[in-house]
Amino acid sequence: MHRSDTSVQDVSPDVLKTALKTPSGHAEGVSNDEFRAAMSRLADGVVLMTAREPSLDPDDPAAPDGEDVGMTATSFVSVSLDPPLVLVGLRTGSRMDDLLEEQPLWAVSVLSENQRQIAGRFAMKGRISDRLLFEDLPCVRGEAGGALLVGGALATLECRTERRVPAGDHTLVIGRVLTASTPGADDGPLVYFRGRYRQLG
Repeated sequence: MHRSDTSVQDVSPDVLKTALKTPSGHAEGVSNDEFRAAMSRLADGVVLMTAREPSLDPDDPAAPDGEDVGMTATSFVSVSLDPPLVLVGLRTGSRMDDLLEEQPLWAVSVLSENQRQIAGRFAMKGRISDRLLFEDLPCVRGEAGGALLVGGALATLECRTERRVPAGDHTLVIGRVLTASTPGADDGPLVYFRGRYRQLG
């Protein structure tokens, strides 16, 4: 759903960056726990974000292949219908944030209520390698960017980064949608609310 009448394209980069720059720490009277508790009351959809890490030396046939990288995200929203833009928030310095600083192509699979295990798997702290996490998942490789798309997802989108904006301890990545499909449109969505994965109804 298109959530705003103003396209991010209508806002100059300088204005956007100024609006998102915040001093370190919280305003007086607002603690980390209070802010986290308040925002946990906002229900979010859950997506698996993926990107392909390129080979370290693409000109060397003997060099190891690139690796698929994935992460669970709930800070994913639509921004503009024309052009089609989406936004995702990444923790600054995370593996996905570092990868997308170099690699502009990525994808999103909107998870269904039956894919809670996938969300938990890619959200674990101190997890095993991404190669093993993807090993038994039904996936296809996107035609536009080569990132993996999860089978059975409610929707899949392939994106190309248009802009990266620092915002506190996160980076806001704005992407242009290159392809979009709805392979599992009849299922219910997976929702994150009050610190837990849930389903509607």
